[in-house]
Amino acid sequence: MRKAKTYTVSDGKLVLTLQLAEEGGYVVTSQLDPELITEAETVEEAFANARDAATALKDSRRKLMVELADARRG
Repeated sequence: MRKAKTYTVSDGKLVLTLQLAEEGGYVVTSQLDPELITEAETVEEAFANARDAATALKDSRRKLMVELADARRG
């Protein structure tokens, strides 16, 4: 079994790790946010998908914080 090739790429704002997927394309992760995981066919798509995933994570975390604050208040 061969180890999958990985690449670290940056656009000056995001730093991503791209791992070649067996079925083609890339599995996209970020060392800066372990919950950010997506897939892409190209490097350009990797950055677009990662931005979308980061926004979704941010929104989800914000919602969770509001729910936790409400629960603490009673």
